[in-house]
Amino acid sequence: MTISLAQLRRCSTAVDMGAARTRVYVKNQGLLIDEPTAAAVNVRTGAMLAVGTQAEKMDGRTPDHIRVFRPVTGGTVVDIDMAQRLLRSLISEKLRRGWWRRRVLRAAVCLPHGSHPLTQRAAVETLTGVGARQVELVDTLIAAAVGCGLPVEHPEATMIVVCGAGTTQVAVLSLGSIVAAETVPVGGNAIDHAVIQHLRLHHQLMLRGRGVRPMHLLLSNGDGAASGANEVHGRDVHSGQARSVFVDPERIRHAVATPLTAILDGIGAVLRRCPPDLVADLGERGLMLAGGSALIPGLESMIHQATTMPVHIADFPSTCAVQGLGAMIEGKVEPLHLDPMAR
Repeated sequence: MTISLAQLRRCSTAVDMGAARTRVYVKNQGLLIDEPTAAAVNVRTGAMLAVGTQAEKMDGRTPDHIRVFRPVTGGTVVDIDMAQRLLRSLISEKLRRGWWRRRVLRAAVCLPHGSHPLTQRAAVETLTGVGARQVELVDTLIAAAVGCGLPVEHPEATMIVVCGAGTTQVAVLSLGSIVAAETVPVGGNAIDHAVIQHLRLHHQLMLRGRGVRPMHLLLSNGDGAASGANEVHGRDVHSGQARSVFVDPERIRHAVATPLTAILDGIGAVLRRCPPDLVADLGERGLMLAGGSALIPGLESMIHQATTMPVHIADFPSTCAVQGLGAMIEGKVEPLHLDPMAR
């Protein structure tokens, strides 16, 4: 599906509903919603108890009749009804009541590159369920490149790697269109799982998935050097009692090497499909890292060593996609051959 920037400028809202966080950008107001994509529900009554940050705090700490749902997986809405309830609750909390009932509401939404028609339909139904009369679909890679400030409309090559919670998307762009792209089913969640498995097998320590994310920032001191052993708290596999262990950062890096290698393979596949002239441009300009998992320690250096290209991290990698989509609906992007949903 391909739309023009003129159609996007008619939109009043930009939505990036990812597996980790949901973000809503309102025209002329900026980014107003940035909350975890989570909803806590009482399964006995069906009542929604909390959404966003409050719901995420409840994850793993609730009785059996209260469950924390995550309606988006890998950029795909897997539970339309729950996604609508979540989005409606976030809007009613953060924006004025009745905002989504305006008669003319056009919304633009980010979708992963090459998403299946059923994925596109689920996104459209989710937004129409909260009041949107028209929904425009935009490729996440294009939106993130615009949000990073990359000159995507120029004839020179630009490369972006969007590291999300469920997937990693890689693309080379030129003249506002995607020349080659690849979606790797590996993201921040796979890194979390690798760390959990390492702690379970080598330290007999159980740790829930959300608990390991702060460890990512402790694995490196900024220049890739080890910062000493880190203390991790969890539950002993055999006794079930609370226990803490000291984890060597080098062992953690070795544990996450497999999922990170899959990302490198995706980058290599994209480069092999690019014309030589564009690859030569990338040798000088390098690639841009964006997405919530772009700050995983070791990822930048691994990509640089594997590709020998300069690697840059966006100033605000987590919000690049929604900020780029916001720039499109605000009319801040030059109307030069931009193809928002290239296939």
